[in-house]
Amino acid sequence: MKTWTLRGATTSYVVGVPAHGEWAQLIAWGPHAVADGPSVVAPVGTEHFLPRADVEPLEYAVRGVRYAAPVDLVVSGPDGSDELLPVFVQAVEEDGLELVFADPVRGVRLSLHYRLEGDAVERWVAVHNGGADSLTLHRHDSAGFTVPSGNTVKYLWGEWNSEFQQSSITLDRGRFTVGSAQGITGHSYSPFLAIDGDLAYGVQLAWSGSWEMTADADTTGTVRIQAGRISSSQGLQLPPGETWTSPKAVGACSAEGADGLARVFHDYERARSRRRTPKVLYNSWFATEFDIRADHQLELARRAAGIGVETFVVDDGWFTGRTDDAGGLGDWAVDPVKFPNGLGSFIGELQEIGLDFGLWVEPESVNPRSQLAADHPEWILRTPDREPVLVRNQLLLDLSRDDVTAFVWSTLDQLLSTYDISYLKWDANRPRLDSGDQRRDLDGKVITNLYNILDRLRIEHPNVSVEGCAGGGARVDLGMAARVDTLWPSDNTAPLDRLRIQRGFRTGFAPHLMSSWVTDAEGTHDGRERSLDFRFHVAMAGVLGIGADLSRWTDDQLKTAARHIEQYKDIRDLVVEGTTYGLQDGVQYVGADRSVVFLWDTGDSNVRGTLPTRVRRVPLAGLDPAKNYRVGNETLPGSYLLQVGVAFDGLADSLCLVVEALD
Repeated sequence: MKTWTLRGATTSYVVGVPAHGEWAQLIAWGPHAVADGPSVVAPVGTEHFLPRADVEPLEYAVRGVRYAAPVDLVVSGPDGSDELLPVFVQAVEEDGLELVFADPVRGVRLSLHYRLEGDAVERWVAVHNGGADSLTLHRHDSAGFTVPSGNTVKYLWGEWNSEFQQSSITLDRGRFTVGSAQGITGHSYSPFLAIDGDLAYGVQLAWSGSWEMTADADTTGTVRIQAGRISSSQGLQLPPGETWTSPKAVGACSAEGADGLARVFHDYERARSRRRTPKVLYNSWFATEFDIRADHQLELARRAAGIGVETFVVDDGWFTGRTDDAGGLGDWAVDPVKFPNGLGSFIGELQEIGLDFGLWVEPESVNPRSQLAADHPEWILRTPDREPVLVRNQLLLDLSRDDVTAFVWSTLDQLLSTYDISYLKWDANRPRLDSGDQRRDLDGKVITNLYNILDRLRIEHPNVSVEGCAGGGARVDLGMAARVDTLWPSDNTAPLDRLRIQRGFRTGFAPHLMSSWVTDAEGTHDGRERSLDFRFHVAMAGVLGIGADLSRWTDDQLKTAARHIEQYKDIRDLVVEGTTYGLQDGVQYVGADRSVVFLWDTGDSNVRGTLPTRVRRVPLAGLDPAKNYRVGNETLPGSYLLQVGVAFDGLADSLCLVVEALD
């Protein structure tokens, strides 16, 4: 057995190729010590009725090597066969590891790629057709991860206004599958699976189109996670001489449980993000919806600036033909009725009162009655000879086309070049359901072109921050996380609902990505009123924004808002850069010498203080037990804060507390 070890911060990933060279298999994955002895995932005993490959912990299972157990790659040729038998050729150890296998009969070259960063291992495959015939890829996963221990599968599920709900199942045998066939990541499930056992393991997929993830428990009880794109019903065509490359699947391991697993993913995501201090923004949608008038927007802007807001974002409705959701998409010209002096003049007035300017866009969609739809009906995505599917009064542009991609880019580039825009809220309010022409890779081309536009925005307009939104949290994944500055977890901004959503979000995605607003919205599921302090503390645990109608807020509410915004500016770098620890009813962000603690009382305890009680203390995490810390007006040892905690007396419904090291 030839083996290779990828060594991370605290974990190792060991992969091997047997002497026969017919597959790669997992040897060890976990804390560094697992690489120093016998494999804990190697099966023991004799297999019956099956080839050996069907019970081995294969890194990438090909139909033709494995038969009865789940496979990651199925390729067919014109002869009707769907089997490959690639044999190991070489290993390339440059910027990670590449294991190359080749099938001389079919002419296929299969490359398994590995790259370890921190304790996260990136995996992806490249399939090259070196033969004379066109091939069809029917299944084409990015990777298969064998999990050495555990059978409790955790996942994130939801729907619009209820994203990132946490749930789990015990998988003793059989399969559990989540995914999206909507051409977008989707509200229903996140491309994230975790396994709780002696160690915590997790896998995410960096893809924003249709996807699938499956956890499979074999007869020995070992769980294997497959992650990849969903192919169309006709598969992916791979002509001679061409190479298909999968999106990345990212696996992570932690000896510190689910909370530690989240920290591994947070570190990975931060390494791929731009490091910048988030500005406090105000978005006018909840105050105005489509009724945009420059004078009213300026009134809101002055109030926002007065409480410390730094960026003012005009949401949907600023362009011609946009008086409701049935018109205007695609016609990205500033409405002269809504901005009689022009958008440039409006931005200038914002800058005079100290505010940057941001704008909402939805460049992938078009309304049927827009001028763009009339001028370019061929640009609308549709199944041949069928009417396109209408969702929310919207159709989709066919972003797989070069001319449509050029139009979307030129639209955004012109806006950003003409006006002093520092923030884009990029929305996508419908799934991609039309099948289009399935003889080509529609899903792959659409998402690749979307990524190319976002990458180009970052290069050519580097000072513009982009918020990724999709009718709430329908496009939250590692692919988007690497290309935008923040992500919108949900349209539900009610405090108790949002707190639950944000907890789920943080299990797989870092706080610097978590856009969170203070609004006056009532809950979809839990409509109990919470104080303005509570609402701010929920939003301050991410990237703070304000979405309420400030013209209706009292002077006392505005003063409260100003106080919280001032505190947020002091702690925001810690929120977005600090190490995250989940607490009982709270969260803590820890830096080198400072920590910020958020606690929330979500129940119906003795909030009126009418009965005697004791002060509740919540133990903290991540501190140095040998140091002393300033906590409000107290000085307390780190050992006390770790074992006993900070006071949360229950008379307030929430708490934001800064803890500073003195030594």
